[in-house]
Amino acid sequence: MRTSPGTALRVSLWTAGAAVLLTLTGCGGNEKPPLSNKPATKPPSPAPAPEVPRAGDQKITMTWKGQQRVYRVHAPPGYSPSKPLPLVVGMHMYPGDGDRIAALSGLNAKADTKNFLVAYPDGLNSGYNALICCGAEDDVGFIKAVVQRLVTTWKADPDRIYATGISNGADMSFKLAVEAPGVFAAVAPVSGAFSGSATNDAAYIPTSPVSVMTFVGGQDRVKQVADMGIETWQERLNCKTKPPQKLRNGITRVAAKCKDSSDFVTYNLPEMGHFWPGATAGTMADEEAGISATDLMWDFFASHPKK
Repeated sequence: MRTSPGTALRVSLWTAGAAVLLTLTGCGGNEKPPLSNKPATKPPSPAPAPEVPRAGDQKITMTWKGQQRVYRVHAPPGYSPSKPLPLVVGMHMYPGDGDRIAALSGLNAKADTKNFLVAYPDGLNSGYNALICCGAEDDVGFIKAVVQRLVTTWKADPDRIYATGISNGADMSFKLAVEAPGVFAAVAPVSGAFSGSATNDAAYIPTSPVSVMTFVGGQDRVKQVADMGIETWQERLNCKTKPPQKLRNGITRVAAKCKDSSDFVTYNLPEMGHFWPGATAGTMADEEAGISATDLMWDFFASHPKK
């Protein structure tokens, strides 16, 4: 394994980042015995509602590796399985679920105006097994299964599959870019980082082009970890960075072109903390950030089909 300069710092930083992320983050009864000698049995659980591709919102349960896993799907008005649409996978913070990231991101409203599908997979115990935390489940495999279901049942366009998320969900976006080769055309992590023990391996890079747009707050406690992760990613993919573009409120946009033909765009927001820029609902919303992450990432996704 090749170790690049700064690896020791990254090890300490991702360890500190894990602690930061984790901080950001008995019933009884007097049952009577049965009246007969037959063993008491529980009534059968109701069967999940059938998955019917249609416009609107659905909450769907699937069995994955023996466990019941949940994901939500939003399809825009006028949706028809006869016309393949792009798919955006939205991933929540820790603790969180699909409802929270849907409300925070505003992706459903964007999908209604730009005509794409959105899927929100729930992590078990409110989190994903991402780069730093949380849990030990095969969430990469689960999310790949959700995407495949959307492609086969909902007719999502396999060349226009994207991922985004915040915090734990942002880390999961980076992980999917590396560990789900050929699935995602682009990802847009918000307030997250490419960090953790796996990323110290020089071979831990995407094996097919995945473009990235990420949003980093200057007041975010994981900013240093995020910056190191961006540097590592761009070093490994031989990305050439252009001069920063200055926007309002001190925000900068830094674009890079990588050797594998992917793009990497970073928005640095000096006054923002651990939030979603431009969001208007939820405890992780920053309505006054000066830009809309949702608007920007969709424009980025729309211009980056699979290469």
